[in-house]
Amino acid sequence: MMDAKPEQELFAYERLVADLSALVESGTLRAGDRIPSVRKLSEQRGVSIPTVLQAYRLLEARRVIGARPKSGFYVLPRVRTHLVEPGETLSSLGDPGEIATGDLIMRVIEMVANPDLIPIGTALPDPDFLPTGALGRLLGRAARRQTRRSVASVAPSGTPELRREIAIRAREAGAAVTADDVVVTCGCAEALTLSLRALTRPGDTVAVESPAYFGALQVLEVLGLKALEIPTDPGTGLRVEVLADALARGGVAAVMVTPNVHNPLGCVMPDERKVELVRLLAASGVPAVEDDTYGELYFGSARPRSLQAFDKAGLVLSCGSFSKTLAPGFRVGWTIPGRYRERIIHFKLATTAATAIIPQLALADYLASGGYDRHLARLRQTFRSTTDRLSDEISKRFPEGTRISRPAGGFLLWVQLPNGTDTVGLQRRAIRRGLSVAPGPAFSASGLYSNYMRINAGYSWSERTRYALDVLADLLKEGAR
Repeated sequence: MMDAKPEQELFAYERLVADLSALVESGTLRAGDRIPSVRKLSEQRGVSIPTVLQAYRLLEARRVIGARPKSGFYVLPRVRTHLVEPGETLSSLGDPGEIATGDLIMRVIEMVANPDLIPIGTALPDPDFLPTGALGRLLGRAARRQTRRSVASVAPSGTPELRREIAIRAREAGAAVTADDVVVTCGCAEALTLSLRALTRPGDTVAVESPAYFGALQVLEVLGLKALEIPTDPGTGLRVEVLADALARGGVAAVMVTPNVHNPLGCVMPDERKVELVRLLAASGVPAVEDDTYGELYFGSARPRSLQAFDKAGLVLSCGSFSKTLAPGFRVGWTIPGRYRERIIHFKLATTAATAIIPQLALADYLASGGYDRHLARLRQTFRSTTDRLSDEISKRFPEGTRISRPAGGFLLWVQLPNGTDTVGLQRRAIRRGLSVAPGPAFSASGLYSNYMRINAGYSWSERTRYALDVLADLLKEGAR
């Protein structure tokens, strides 16, 4: 277990977050209490207004406080859970190695496509939350209006219409990009693959978060790359100081990182740490692949800035997709690869050549209509509610000592079970009971996190969801005997 950072090493906003969180935990500040205004706390603590705003946004994302229009910030009712402990299993920097969990990762990925399993472990939202009707109509209209384009050659970079809309979203996240900087891909998986192919050769070492999205680990395995696991804090993301040690050793070809709404932790890296990370990359000359797939699903009042927004050296390749917010089946993603664009296009032509045009045109129409922002606002509110509800239901059912992440966005929960729990064995038993489960070791290149699991909170509470949690609770009890 890693020690907490000394007080003097904390950023000013982190001290504010820690102090206010302690007041809430102790009961000094109770649900419904108003906390000081931004200006007042700035004066009281002798810090800048942006520092207080950063602290309040982080507390808001963690659902400790909430804003009321024209009234200020208030303490929210507490969710009855214990938070995942910082440090978790990985406590030091190890050596790079090949992906040891490839078979397990494939088993988890195969479960996604099995309609007979309740998707408690997958990372796809409830279809009822997505604008499937509107997208279907736009899809049909695009096919009717663009008959000639649909059978003609498609540029490997994608349609101008969709690239323009993606660039607009990227600029809203702070990145100074244009439509010409965007390359449309077949989902985020291809975006990550193309980006890593542009940066590495087989046998190279890539620094990855621990835990990390298992799809990214699968890409490393397929490309013949080694992984160097970097500890990741459940509240603030990748530990930049540990990465600095790794880069100082040498031999790291690239970094893979999810600064905004991490999968599976759900955390957001604060802006100060993003700046620190970008400076480190520039000093070392090592590029980074940013997975920003969940950034639009942030629970706070303002969409967090991308890592690419702080990059002046062209070393950050930003990737994303519409699979979590609009249409998983469309398989449309993108990469904004900066100085590596020509290499990306080269590899794109050699693999999929181009992404299907009709889904691109339908998505572009939807984004241009203005409906996307309204949809995202509803989706964020929905996922905030479903994650709170599922966290509460898990805390009622699972064994004493269970800890649950408090995501700052998205719909995924990272659940820490009592020591000795075998979630790989739990997965095998759960499949026989009709459930998909994502065991913790699938999120580690070396098979760490044996007593962790990721749970999908992206569905409405229903009898099906209740059944899934009850079955998991029963299986956990059986395993403890």
